[in-house]
Amino acid sequence: MARHEYPELNLPARVLLSTGPTNVHPRVYKAMQTPVIGYAEAAFFPVIDGISSMLAEVFQTRESRTMALSATGSAGVEAGLASLLEPGDTAVIGSYGFFCERMAETARRLGANVVTVKGEWARPLDPQALADELKKHKSVKLVAMVHAETSTGISQPLEDASRMAKEHDALFLVDAVTSLGGSEIAVDRWGIDYISSGSQKCLSCPPGLAPLALSPKALNAMNGRSSPPATFYMDLSLIANYWGGDRAYHHTPPTSSLYALYEGLRIVLEEGLEPRFARHRRNAAALRAGLEALGLTVISHKDHRLPQITPVAIPDGVDDARVRARLAADYGIEISRGLGQFAGKIWRIGLMGEASAAGNLLLFLSALEEILPQEGFEAPAGAGVAAASKALATP
Repeated sequence: MARHEYPELNLPARVLLSTGPTNVHPRVYKAMQTPVIGYAEAAFFPVIDGISSMLAEVFQTRESRTMALSATGSAGVEAGLASLLEPGDTAVIGSYGFFCERMAETARRLGANVVTVKGEWARPLDPQALADELKKHKSVKLVAMVHAETSTGISQPLEDASRMAKEHDALFLVDAVTSLGGSEIAVDRWGIDYISSGSQKCLSCPPGLAPLALSPKALNAMNGRSSPPATFYMDLSLIANYWGGDRAYHHTPPTSSLYALYEGLRIVLEEGLEPRFARHRRNAAALRAGLEALGLTVISHKDHRLPQITPVAIPDGVDDARVRARLAADYGIEISRGLGQFAGKIWRIGLMGEASAAGNLLLFLSALEEILPQEGFEAPAGAGVAAASKALATP
């Protein structure tokens, strides 16, 4: 049989304005060239300790155990649910987007009694609806919300939900896959018991790690289960023993990915949390100004827009896939399609971490100004770039 030849990888460089992954910072790539050593060696422990300490700063917590799960952002959410919920436990979950619905489905598969509080997509969940639902249940183990609903571009306020969870002696779990490092997250002040994110979004690292924080109450709940979780690999009570002082073996972590996260967090803290959050807000506002100047509609609620993801309605008669393909082929730009209820109806433009830059959003708007008229939508030439430039120049 003839030997098949496999070519060397040669993928195109892209401006990643999708919902993730985002462009990796050059310093992070350099850090990944650090020699791989054993994860049980004392020389490696400063990496673990540094990540944990820096995550505590970014999560704004002094009380919680911080670590990074060797898995993607979705697995971080599942690990929290699997470690905290036992079969038959009641979980009340806000449902106002694709990833909210997936969280609820994950909890159902774990055997929990899942109650969803339905909200409107592209709108924040009304806290009164959550309050009304909680009153119906004598015992609630966990309340769960998505902070940054990537499918709709909504930033969900969390403090009311956390307060209500505490009133019902329930744990409060948060999906912050898209927001960590780009929006404020105050774990202690907001009373969050479990929160997880992803390395590939605002932290500008490759996919593959799920940074997380566990409150003392969450750790006690995990350690006090009546039976172990159905999953061994994502049993956070075991993983916490490696990230704590014991360094107990659980699995072989992806060493190079941890080097990447270490450097990514250093970059976040060097910039400063508030300046970084302000950069994300400023660039998102300029992008929205440019899109609206072109006659496009941003669908997310104006008072709760997520700086990381901007969802825009696709004009009637414009081919969704063809525009995205042209952006990639002609301009080297990736954006994301809609999911769930919004599939085929919106584009989602991401400005996260390293990719949240004025040059990127101006390049994207310039590309749209050329492509849209050729696809049957008359966008005023130069209007998007001009409006975004004006917004960027406004203090």
